[in-house]
Amino acid sequence: MIENTEGKIVTIFGGSKCSADSDEYKDARDLGGRLAEAGFTICTGGYLGIMEAASRGAREKGGRVFGIVMNQFKSEPNRYLTDKVATDHFYDRLQNLITRSVGFVAFRGGMGTVTEISLVWNKLQTGVLPRRPLVLVGDCWKSVVDSWTENLVVSNADVGFLDFASNAEEACQVITKKA
Repeated sequence: MIENTEGKIVTIFGGSKCSADSDEYKDARDLGGRLAEAGFTICTGGYLGIMEAASRGAREKGGRVFGIVMNQFKSEPNRYLTDKVATDHFYDRLQNLITRSVGFVAFRGGMGTVTEISLVWNKLQTGVLPRRPLVLVGDCWKSVVDSWTENLVVSNADVGFLDFASNAEEACQVITKKA
């Protein structure tokens, strides 16, 4: 498990497939830097795409970055990590990404990102985790959440656990205000 010896930890979720020249990568890099400047330690899954971008932004501002990696993955973690926590099982990885964090931010990603958001959201809904921000960044999330409320058993009260942001600046404002 991560020992929180240096500031408050914010976990950033997102896809591994965006390139360094994409708007999402640039926004996640900006967010990592903003949160580091605000005194937060960044935690990510430790690999490429959004995870690398947030890690890179934090490191460029002198911040600390935890990467929670899987021993089964063959790919190398990104080079911007200051600390690496290796896990053997997916659920252990998720627990390490979640348990020490005072807030969460998610950019667009695939099913891994959806799994991470779903677990955090469920833990907030059931009171397993005390209330803390879960910020969804980008235009994609409102239609995804609207689809969930239309097609699943997701109430307006459930949606009340989520915050939406258009960009890194808005996401950072939510985290610094609520975490």
